Amino acid sequence: VQLQASGGGLVQAGGSLRLSCEASGRTFRAYTMGWFRQAPGTEREFLASIAWPGNTPGYADSVKGRFTISRDGAKNTVYLQMNALKPEDTGVYYCASDPGTAKRTLTRSWSYWGQGTLVTVSS
Repeated sequence: VQLQASGGGLVQAGGSLRLSCEASGRTFRAYTMGWFRQAPGTEREFLASIAWPGNTPGYADSVKGRFTISRDGAKNTVYLQMNALKPEDTGVYYCASDPGTAKRTLTRSWSYWGQGTLVTVSS
């Protein structure tokens, strides 16, 4: 599985961005896709995930109510709509994928990773 993330950039606090992650290669009948963030000097943290079948999203408390994860099955793409961005949202955003639909938030639980896209939120 190859994952290609895009959509990062520079935005002012309070602004919005939408990240995209397109999957290609091996497919699974059931799978989960997710987004993680890594700020400088910190560990990669879970933000959101969505499973198929079911389309049930899950969020970290830090982004609940501000970020929305969604998927377009026809395009094999998952999105992360980020609203009300804060300077502390700055970091490299990674998409990830793993077979199965069980909720998982630990980085070691994910098999496939994209290359990351940088989001910078200025104050």
